[in-house]
Amino acid sequence: MANKPTKDGIFIAAQNKKAHHDYFILETYEAGIELYGTEVKSIRASAVNMKDSYCYIDKGEIFMSGVHISPFEKGNIFNKEPMRIRKLLMHKKEILKLFGQVGTEGVTIVPLKMYFKGSRVKVEIGLCKGKKLYDKRDTEVKKQANRDIERYTKGMDRY
Repeated sequence: MANKPTKDGIFIAAQNKKAHHDYFILETYEAGIELYGTEVKSIRASAVNMKDSYCYIDKGEIFMSGVHISPFEKGNIFNKEPMRIRKLLMHKKEILKLFGQVGTEGVTIVPLKMYFKGSRVKVEIGLCKGKKLYDKRDTEVKKQANRDIERYTKGMDRY
């Protein structure tokens, strides 16, 4: 079932939850995406998988790879390949800034979520640094502690 739009008119079609588990997100950027009509219809139906996706910069342009947009049921001959590489639309200045930062060790660009802003499809990309195994464990311990505290305080409010 699809999410409902927020007050801002933003409708989240897909999120890359694995990215938050595997990376520290240093900065986020908003980018447009070059799509065809049937792909937009599939995104509106939330038929998107961003699990193992990434972005790369080639010849001053930024591209997104590894995103699976399911073919539209009624699209027949107009459907495009689900795993094709898609061009992202950003200002040249932002792309050059990202290019300079990707050169540092362990930093990559990962799509975090795909959403509608009005009638346009946008992608939130993050400049990310990979987590080590002990960082992942530490994050999990903190989440569990917060859950325990929340559960304990919720029980205290009843009495």
